[in-house]
Amino acid sequence: MNLPKTIGFPRMRQESGEKRVFLPEFIQCVAGLGAKVYVEEGYGSRSGYDFEDYKRASPNVFVCSREDAFQKDVSLILRSPKPDEFQLVKRGTILISMLHYPTRPKRVARLQELGINAISLDSITNDNDLRMVENMKAVAWNGIEAAFDWLEKDWPGLVRPDKQPINVLILGTGMVGKHAIEAATKLGNIERNNDHIGSNGPGAVAISIGRNIAPNPDTMKTLMAQADILVDATQRRDASRPVVPNEWIAWLPNHAVIVDLAVDPYTLDADPPVVRGVEGIPQGNLDQYVFPADDPKWDSMVPESIPSKNRRTTVTCYSWPGVHPEACMLHYAQQLKPFIEVLFEKGYENLSSSGLYFERALYRATLKAWLQEETPIAESPIRVSEED
Repeated sequence: MNLPKTIGFPRMRQESGEKRVFLPEFIQCVAGLGAKVYVEEGYGSRSGYDFEDYKRASPNVFVCSREDAFQKDVSLILRSPKPDEFQLVKRGTILISMLHYPTRPKRVARLQELGINAISLDSITNDNDLRMVENMKAVAWNGIEAAFDWLEKDWPGLVRPDKQPINVLILGTGMVGKHAIEAATKLGNIERNNDHIGSNGPGAVAISIGRNIAPNPDTMKTLMAQADILVDATQRRDASRPVVPNEWIAWLPNHAVIVDLAVDPYTLDADPPVVRGVEGIPQGNLDQYVFPADDPKWDSMVPESIPSKNRRTTVTCYSWPGVHPEACMLHYAQQLKPFIEVLFEKGYENLSSSGLYFERALYRATLKAWLQEETPIAESPIRVSEED
């Protein structure tokens, strides 16, 4: 049985605002399994950690180059490596990352070409097809928090000029949509909400709608005209069509904020093409996730063929959980521990769909399982995404 004996932890380099790393406690936990752990030089430095924090006198933790971190038996990095970095991964390495098989066919083809034994974190699901490595609560709360932060600039204490409750319209009633309801009714932040209650503030009202309402322009016009915040938490069956056409954005009040929690990319060269759920908005990241309606970056970030005449301040981030990095990585570490244990006990090739609970879930996330059960991308719903 060919079991992994080493694991590498490369840094994420997508943008300067990305500070997330697995914390020392998780690294020590993995080392405790008997694996030799290699962390890229500088890992955690943006969050105030140095190598000694990770090593803690453990004989199984070492520092290495970025290339070496991708060359180990297992390589674990939360967000997918950049396209040109896949060539750093050794053939046969078990690459664990958010790989998004259903919406990244070119990435899947590259993984096959390079002989990488991929495990996609977003494809680890239980027997009821519910994700087991996710941070949907942080997606909703961090996005909603950013929207209320923006409104509070003009409405101190989040009190509207007419002293009425803030109206939040949420599109989508899935996992993220449910968290968005709670976040909206608590002003995106528990501490702020408690202060608001203490000052007898007017509060917020959240209305959540699904597919039986969203396609109806007459109803949507009425609802959007009353919305101070519009939230896209949809899971579309047809990613080639927006839920909110750009012309509808004109129905929103000028002060309204659009919250993009779905964060689907513009992939116009796919067949069929993928467009944003709210048509004509940019896609942000941890360096910039607030785009005022007059931000000149709209013109460079939205493809010319996509209508974007009507604009409102938009908060959008492909990695919403990363807004609060340490809390995010504590969350992921707790979810990942049992899967790392299974992987080092079983290896990649020995994972089975008939194994025990965590083994079955891990097997479903392998590239080989995806290729065996692959459905055409046109029939796969676009899921609310956390990481690239």
